[in-house]
Amino acid sequence: MPVPGATPEGREALRLLLTRYSVSAKHLREPGPGDDELWAMAMAALRAPDHEKRVPFRFAVARGEGLERLAALFVDYGRRHGKAGPDLEREREKAMQAPVVVAVIARINPGDDVVPVHEQWTTVGGAIANAVNALHFMGYGAKMVAGARASDPAIAAAHCVEGEILVGWIAAGTMHEPAKARGEIDPSCVLGRF
Repeated sequence: MPVPGATPEGREALRLLLTRYSVSAKHLREPGPGDDELWAMAMAALRAPDHEKRVPFRFAVARGEGLERLAALFVDYGRRHGKAGPDLEREREKAMQAPVVVAVIARINPGDDVVPVHEQWTTVGGAIANAVNALHFMGYGAKMVAGARASDPAIAAAHCVEGEILVGWIAAGTMHEPAKARGEIDPSCVLGRF
């Protein structure tokens, strides 16, 4: 099907968006996004719909020594959950696979009289989508990951101040092979009439 769009630039942007798939951290290598590219990623995240511009999120970038600190947290998590030996090494590897790991931290204000909580969370989700799309447009693979580690109190405390929630991490880097679809979903399953 031809990609619709009013301009060549718009059609190309949409074509690129339709080729984005999540790429597991184990398939990501150096180089990862640099400072300028992370700045562009953050700018794209700030373009998410955001009622009253509350900006209910922030990012914390880990690379180099930051990845070592993240790995130590994951190893501690594994130890506290009864892991040892090779299983602890796998915990370390999980933190170190991607060259850049960006923590996504939500700053949700349940007392906001204007912007309800669900709208604030919608902005966080939009920011994540825009961030991974921006990384894709710049030629990087990326994947949002969360799970039990993101809700672990010790790991969350290392990332967050009071009132913040660790949502998870965006793993980013250069793909060592092209991203592959895990299977297409027919848009008619989500596209209907009112």
